[in-house]
Amino acid sequence: MSRIQLALRVPDLQASIDFYSKLFGAGPAKLRDGYANFAIAEPPLKLVLIEGAAGEDTRIDHLGVEVASTEDVRQATDRLDLAGLPTAEENDTTCCYALQDKVWVHGPGQEPWEVYVVKADADSPAKGESGNCCTPADAAPAERQPAAAGCC
Repeated sequence: MSRIQLALRVPDLQASIDFYSKLFGAGPAKLRDGYANFAIAEPPLKLVLIEGAAGEDTRIDHLGVEVASTEDVRQATDRLDLAGLPTAEENDTTCCYALQDKVWVHGPGQEPWEVYVVKADADSPAKGESGNCCTPADAAPAERQPAAAGCC
């Protein structure tokens, strides 16, 4: 099992939940304060909504590929490293109300992509101080970074 993840920072979380529920014909799989995610079967998509500032346009927060296991994350890390792409690994990190293992890579426009597995549910959104779940704000794309203390 794998699916693409699209994480959006939205100015009105409830209006976005209402819209995407209608668009995909399904409600959120997980709802928390300032956060919702949809696990869409067809097309295979994990849509994450993160509450942003009121009045701002919706923007991409980050992109991802959800995979089935930590081994899948390790294989993606090896593949990306062999391709010469700088990566940043995070293991046992709390992000988006889930315990995850992941690897980050940045596209040519500095768009952050994660390949991740959800290992368990979590009560908090993130361990980081920046409040940006889950973009690795401290992970520079120019060089491989050691595992971070949290996802933010």
